[in-house]
Amino acid sequence: MEGVTLLESLFAQIGALLVLAAVVGAIGTLLRQPLIISFIVVGIVAGPSGLGLASDNVAVEMLAQVGIALLLFVVGLKLDLSNIRTMGPVALAVGMGQVIFTALFGFLIALALRMSVAASVYVAVALALSSTIIIIKLLTDKREIDSLHGRITVGVLIVQDIVVIAAMIVLAALGAMGGAQGSLLTTMGTVALKSGAYLLGLGLFTRYAVPRLTRFLSRSQELLVLFAVAWAVFLALCSEHLGLSKEVGAFLAGVALASTPYRDAIGARLVSLRDFLLLFFFIELGASLDLSLMHARLAQSVGFSLFILIGNPLIVMAIMGVMGYRSRTGFFTGVAMAQISEFSLLIGALGVSLGHIDKDILGLITLVGLVTIGLSTYLIMYSRDIYNFLSRGLSLFERRTPFREIAALQDMSDAQVDVIVVGMGRYGSNIAHCLRLRRRRVLGVDFDPDALSALRDREIPVVFGDATDPELLEHLPLSQSRVIVCAVPDLEVNTVLVRLLRQQRYAGRVALTAHTPRDAEILRKEGGDLILRPFVDAAEQAADAVAAAAHPIHERLDLPVGLANARIPPGSRWLGRPLRDVPLRSETGVSVLAVSRAGRAMYDPDPDLTLFPGDHIILVGAPSDLLRAQESLQEQEFADEEEGEFVIESLCVDSDSPWAGRTLAEIAFRSRFNATVIAIERDEDRVLTPRPDERLQVGDRLFVAGRGSVRQDISDARPCPTQRPENDATPR
Repeated sequence: MEGVTLLESLFAQIGALLVLAAVVGAIGTLLRQPLIISFIVVGIVAGPSGLGLASDNVAVEMLAQVGIALLLFVVGLKLDLSNIRTMGPVALAVGMGQVIFTALFGFLIALALRMSVAASVYVAVALALSSTIIIIKLLTDKREIDSLHGRITVGVLIVQDIVVIAAMIVLAALGAMGGAQGSLLTTMGTVALKSGAYLLGLGLFTRYAVPRLTRFLSRSQELLVLFAVAWAVFLALCSEHLGLSKEVGAFLAGVALASTPYRDAIGARLVSLRDFLLLFFFIELGASLDLSLMHARLAQSVGFSLFILIGNPLIVMAIMGVMGYRSRTGFFTGVAMAQISEFSLLIGALGVSLGHIDKDILGLITLVGLVTIGLSTYLIMYSRDIYNFLSRGLSLFERRTPFREIAALQDMSDAQVDVIVVGMGRYGSNIAHCLRLRRRRVLGVDFDPDALSALRDREIPVVFGDATDPELLEHLPLSQSRVIVCAVPDLEVNTVLVRLLRQQRYAGRVALTAHTPRDAEILRKEGGDLILRPFVDAAEQAADAVAAAAHPIHERLDLPVGLANARIPPGSRWLGRPLRDVPLRSETGVSVLAVSRAGRAMYDPDPDLTLFPGDHIILVGAPSDLLRAQESLQEQEFADEEEGEFVIESLCVDSDSPWAGRTLAEIAFRSRFNATVIAIERDEDRVLTPRPDERLQVGDRLFVAGRGSVRQDISDARPCPTQRPENDATPR
């Protein structure tokens, strides 16, 4: 009965902690704070100084240890050294430079504050690390993870992760000394031999056994995830038995599976479990804090926090400036490093367990973590605004010629361009591709070096740049382009870009991208001429296609002739033409059985039916001829821009014009010039959609819609003596 009572008590305590964590986490989210801070606050509230729910709780301690193991396992699982190779020397230089600088000066500051050498070492190592989880989360939310500064930041974090593991091995070796037995050199040698044998055995197992084992286990996703957790815990126990820490073993377990094709599937399924179990680590950490001791270290924590918040960005900017990067890139990278890591708290907890430091030092590290993580969140979120405010002073951290970026940000201001597409992801690159098919001259802009390289391989003109960078517009051919498209579905990016274009007095049209109706309304008020809604537009096209496919005419029957469905794509040579002009029967021997438009099938369509994009043409004929007919209907043929594009011209009827006194039917605009008079302005009156019997008078101003060469095609045309601005040319 005592066991049952204990279990009921533990269950009640864990349940109360989860409820408290959910409430405090929700409040923290409203305040836009990381959940780590909220969970530490939960631990403080539930600790011995508060409710007493988490003090000396065996279940919380056990769940916390499993959470730490999974955290390091997932870090090892996603360890991608190619990021360091991709970014070249900058990740290594910035990563090692920042770690050495912060650790060295942190150590000296700690000594100056009369801390012991051991405490100073732990404080120095803790201060040198930045939070992988928080940084990647915020950069991903801001869609900057693939930017230049995002890639450099990820490379620096990988360098720091390697430093963490090395530090843990050294600290484990120091703990193995046990105070009086043996010298440091002997202990380190013993640990090195054990580690070498351990890594060799693990390497052989990973090379020969892991691929076959994971291939077998992948038949069941649940079994694969269970194996991953068991593998992480098993290697953590092996490492602890060999005198290393559990954390090192869990990390190596992840590295062992990182080369398998199942690492992404394992990592994706473990993220939620990892985050849930880490909740208990931070609760336990908060519960172990002695608030009285933290109060004693309050002044010291403020000093160390300022050192991290100011010192880390400065050293990163200095190193990147020397290496030839712009101050903007250095600032964004440096701001991301302005906090200490969750690994810093792990190292502090390891030091307490090994007896190297007291709990007040762990409290100091935790308090610095609370301050720096909280403030750096705002620094990263508002980094663009902060940089714009400090940009003049930050020019000190930039070489006269930032050669590492000057080649990427080449000057395209004189390029002949019709459309500039900002954001060359899947959506933007597809827009650019379709525009090029329509023979529009397109220039792409993106800040992902890999994406730019791939686009250049496809011979698409691109330039490196960030839409929110004011200097970018100086390198773009704004005066040449008619339209600028922002294909990035981020409200801030779109609003900043349209404001920068307004400052540059850009005369063309601006197309912006929105995912929600609220964002679309905001962008319209900001001055967007065209609002793109990718999901809505795609859904409309998909609905048309599904409705057409659902028509009974598409049911498969055992027919003696061939039946095929050909969709008219945007840009087809037959768009806007009547069926009678499509020579399918004469060229391929295939007949048009029906036309399906938005789910409505028109059997035996009228020869005058005009073809629209998305129409489905139901063809009947010999199977050998159907393929040629489909290819003919889908063939894309775009006329030259000046001849084929749709325009509206303004023409005037003067006293010498042969049109004066004649009706539109007598002039025969459509048959003679392939153009249509859509409106007539006569003194103060406006005639909209004029009838064929409308008689023209001297002084009439005609608005004629047609191809780009309509003015040249109409030999009797007289340009009006005073032209209105283009935006006001169409009568209202």
